[in-house]
Amino acid sequence: MAKHLRIVGLVQGVGYRASFERQARALKLSGWVRNRADGSVEAVVRGSPEAIEKIVAWARRGPSAAQVREVAITDMEDHAVSEEYFEVLPTH
Repeated sequence: MAKHLRIVGLVQGVGYRASFERQARALKLSGWVRNRADGSVEAVVRGSPEAIEKIVAWARRGPSAAQVREVAITDMEDHAVSEEYFEVLPTH
């Protein structure tokens, strides 16, 4: 299973990407996370339905300094996401 997430709110400059990466790796998810020029955070995750459910629940809260307003979730094809690793990408 794979999902694309777009997280909106106070999510840059608060450790959101690093925290997301730690959560994703702990859940054995692959994919990536990055800041967007518009101030949002974007992530693509691939893994078990249970792990994805957990990362989505975490994304709605984020780290303690974040103020998440919205998490938009879109389904993706599994093969569109590497199953090798999880990484932080440069701002897009």
